Amino acid sequence: MTARTPADVRPPADPQAQDVRTVRRLRLGVGVLGLLLPIVLPVGNSLTSARIALLDSMSASYYTHMRNVFVGGLCAIGVFLICYRHDRREDRLSSVAGVLAIGVALFPTEPPDSVTAHPSGVQTAVGMVHLAFAAGLFGVLAYFCLRLFADSPATGGRRPARDWVYLVCGWVIVAGIGAVAVAGVLHLARDWPLTVPYLGEAVSVLAFGVAWLVKSEALTGLAPRPARAVTA
Repeated sequence: MTARTPADVRPPADPQAQDVRTVRRLRLGVGVLGLLLPIVLPVGNSLTSARIALLDSMSASYYTHMRNVFVGGLCAIGVFLICYRHDRREDRLSSVAGVLAIGVALFPTEPPDSVTAHPSGVQTAVGMVHLAFAAGLFGVLAYFCLRLFADSPATGGRRPARDWVYLVCGWVIVAGIGAVAVAGVLHLARDWPLTVPYLGEAVSVLAFGVAWLVKSEALTGLAPRPARAVTA
């Protein structure tokens, strides 16, 4: 006789829920885009400019040859997040994050000095909206890592390895955005080849990309193991 473990006893399926493969694919799409954007933007800008063209920030790529890639990539992430459904809590927060990602894409940051030394009042106001959307987006993505993803039941009193990945990614996002905020207030290192804002944003985006890639179970070594039936 085979008894079912508690993990095998599931509540009735939600008719609005997505199938497992769709959920994994959307997570994978978000993860891959998060990993690629911080790399593709400066590399593509350098190739199209025929010189090593580093960016003041990821958002500043709006004013380069990579504008369409930046806007398209963020809009794609936004659409994936809005379409993503897993449970009610993640559904609501992912929809909020998706709207914020699209807002970051559609409301560009204030143009850097290399573009215009004296931004107009409208450009400054739009830049403030951009910052608000970006701060909200990273805040929600950090919450996903720290509270929603890293909630696996402990086995033998220990967290599974994937939970530690989520926690590290979440705190990296918090630290990265904190560094961006401090650099913005103190106007730090704007003449460095790699600026603090770009590094902070890039590391944060890479971290959330890693977290969603792990959550997609594409990395089989970190994927949760299926529950086994207990034989009575």
